[in-house]
Formats: sequence, structure tokens, C-alpha cells
Amino acid sequence: MSPAPDERERIRGGIDRLLNDQAKFSNGALTIVALAQESQVPRNALTQRHTDLKNEFYQSIRERGADNEDEARLRATIARLKKTIEGKNRELAQLRADVPALVRAVNQLTLENQQLRDMHAPGGSVVPFPGSGPSCD
Repeated sequence: MSPAPDERERIRGGIDRLLNDQAKFSNGALTIVALAQESQVPRNALTQRHTDLKNEFYQSIRERGADNEDEARLRATIARLKKTIEGKNRELAQLRADVPALVRAVNQLTLENQQLRDMHAPGGSVVPFPGSGPSCD
């Protein structure tokens, strides 16, 4: 699919409308997605064919000091998720460090259990206490 002959002009018009709060075809957000919608071009027109216009759009946003709510929200989400990942990584490292000690404890208890069975049942059989077995009535 070849680009429309007026694609650059449409993008420039979209930039102007977004920066002047006059969006017609988008939600007015200062994002590439909204710019593509406002310009009525595919998003890859901005990310692949007209990167200079995409950079110009971002530069204009920075110069105006415009508040990009979507970007701020995403950055806050990223920061929160990074903290969560750090905490989970610490927890995982602690759990991994605990495994060898737990394996040793299980092995020790298994050995002690076998020793107790051997000590209380000479000949290797366990004898039930009188009256604790199934009734023969």
C-alpha cells in the first residue's frame, strides 16, 4: 500500500489541531496514536515513513511544556511495576536460598523417622496397640 500523496500535509494539519486543542478525529491526546487518528493516516506512517514529523511533534510538545497525561500515567505505572518486580525478585532469591536448608531438614526428619521405626519394631514390623485396630465384632 503506497502512502497518500498528501500524507505529510495531513500529518502537519493533525499536529496543528492537536497542539491547538482542536481535534476533529481523535481524543486530542498528545500521542502518536492520536496524531495518526487525527491525521487520518496509519500509525506506521509516523513510526516508519515520517519519523521527522513524529520527532517534530514530540519536540513541539516538549517546547510548549504540554502535559501529556497518558505519558505521565504510563511512566507512573512503569515505576510501580519496576518496584513490584524488584520485590518479587528479592522474594524469589530468598525462597531459592531457603530450598537447600528445607531439603536438608526433610532428609534429616526422614532419617530420624526411619530410625525410630527401626528402634520400636524389632524385626521390621509395626505392632498395633491392643484395642486400636479394627474391631472384629
